[in-house]
Amino acid sequence: MIQPPAPSLVLMRRLLALLALLFLAAAPGLGAQKRPGPNPVQREYQAAADRIIAAATADSAAWNKLAELTDTFGNRLSGSAALERAIDWIIARMKQEGLENVRGEPVMVPHWVRGEEHAELRQPRYQNLPMLGLGGSIATPPGGIEAEVIVVTSFDDLKRRGAASVKDRIVLYDVPFTNYGQTVQYRANGANEASRLGAVASLIRSVGPYGLRTPHTGAMAPYDTSVKAIPAAAITMEDAAMLHRMQDRSQRIVVRLDMSAQMLPDAPSRNVIGEIVGREKPDEVVVFGGHIDSWDVGFGAMDDAGGMMTAWEAVRLLHQLGLRPRRTIRAVGWTNEENGGRGGQGYRDAHRNELDKHIAAIESDGGTFKFQGFGFNGSDSAYAIVRQIGKLLKPLGADTIFKGGGGADIGPIMQLGVPGMSHNVDGTRYFWYHHTPADNVDKIDPRELAENVAAMAIMAYVLADLPDRLPRK
Repeated sequence: MIQPPAPSLVLMRRLLALLALLFLAAAPGLGAQKRPGPNPVQREYQAAADRIIAAATADSAAWNKLAELTDTFGNRLSGSAALERAIDWIIARMKQEGLENVRGEPVMVPHWVRGEEHAELRQPRYQNLPMLGLGGSIATPPGGIEAEVIVVTSFDDLKRRGAASVKDRIVLYDVPFTNYGQTVQYRANGANEASRLGAVASLIRSVGPYGLRTPHTGAMAPYDTSVKAIPAAAITMEDAAMLHRMQDRSQRIVVRLDMSAQMLPDAPSRNVIGEIVGREKPDEVVVFGGHIDSWDVGFGAMDDAGGMMTAWEAVRLLHQLGLRPRRTIRAVGWTNEENGGRGGQGYRDAHRNELDKHIAAIESDGGTFKFQGFGFNGSDSAYAIVRQIGKLLKPLGADTIFKGGGGADIGPIMQLGVPGMSHNVDGTRYFWYHHTPADNVDKIDPRELAENVAAMAIMAYVLADLPDRLPRK
C-alpha cells in the first residue's frame, strides 16, 4: 500500500507550484510568450464589436425589413417600374432612419423584357416543359419553333457531331453542375456555339446542383454578330436528363418553343446610397453593399436584396449605437448587376476622382446564410491588418480571413487599385434557388441574416476607424 505524503510535504509542493506560476507570469521570455494577449485591434475594438453583435442579434429587424421590401415590390429586373419603386422606398426609409447623404446616383441600364414564353415536348409524347428564357435572348419567330432536339454534353461534343447533325435542330446542353464558373459558360455562350453549326434554338440544363423541376434563368453573353442570333432558354435539370435518356434510346425528340422576349432602349435607374459621415476624415471612404436589382422571377431576396440589406442595416445599426468612425462608411445598393453590370461601372465613373481615398470595398452577393468570414484582395501588409480585424468576429464563430475576394459590382473600382473584399457565407444551398422563382425571403434565416449584419458592421466600422488607412499594393 502506498502511503500518502505528509501534510508538510503537501504544503511545500503547493508553495513551489505557486512560486513557479508567479515566475512564469513575471518572465516576459517565458510565461508571456506562452499566453499571448489579444492583438492590438482586439484590445481597441472588441468592446464595440460585442455591442454590435448584441444589438444586431437582439431582434429580427433586418429580416422584417427585407421581407417588407421583397413582398411589397417583388422582383426587380433592370428597367422595370418595380425596381424604381423599390429604390424610391429605400431612399425614403434611409432618410427616415437618419442615414446621411442619402441619394440615388443616376445610371442607364439595359431593358430586356421576357414577355410570354412556353415550351413543350411534342414527341415521343406530349409534356409541358417548365422553362425560362435566358436574359438577353431574342424571341422565336411568330408561331414559335418546332424542331428535333439533339442533346450534347459539352462544346467539344457539339463540335464532334458537326453541322450535319445540328443543322435545323434545337441543341440541348445537358451539362451537370460542377461549379458555377465552369457550368455557366453554357448559359453564356451556348446559343452562339449552336448557331455556328446551324441550330435554330438553344436550350440548357439549368445551372445548379439541385432542382425540384424548377428552371434557372440568367444572362447570356452578347450575341456574336458573325453568326445568326437564335433564341435561348433553360429547362429543368430533370427534364434535360429525361430528354438525354430518350436520345440514348434512339427515340425521336421534338420540342416546340414559343418566346416573345424583346430588348428595349436603355432605361434610367439609380445606385442607392446612404452613409455615416466620418468624424475626422469624411472624404476617405469604406464602401460596401450588394445589388438591388434581381431577375424577373422569384423576389430576389437571396440574390441580392439580402446582401444589400446587410450593408444598409449595418449602417443603420452603427448610427443607432452612436458609433461614428474616423472615416465615412457608405452603403450602396448597386443597380443592374444581373444583366449588365452598369451599376458598378457607373459608381466607378461617378467617383473616379475619389478612388485614391477609398480605403476598401466590400461586396455581399453570395446569399446571407451562415456567416463564414471575409475574403480579401490587396497588399500583404493590408491582409495582415484585416486578419487582426477578423479576430473580432470570433463570437460569431467565423474569424477567418481568406485570401482572395471581390465581386462583380466592386470589380470596376478594384481594377483601379481599391482593395476588395467578399462577404463569405455557407453557400451549400445558394445555387438551389439562384435565379429561380424560389428565391424568396422564406429561404433566409432571421438569425443568420442578423449575424451577417453584425459581421459587416464590425468589419466596415473598424476599417473606417483605424488610425492609419490600409496600405495598398
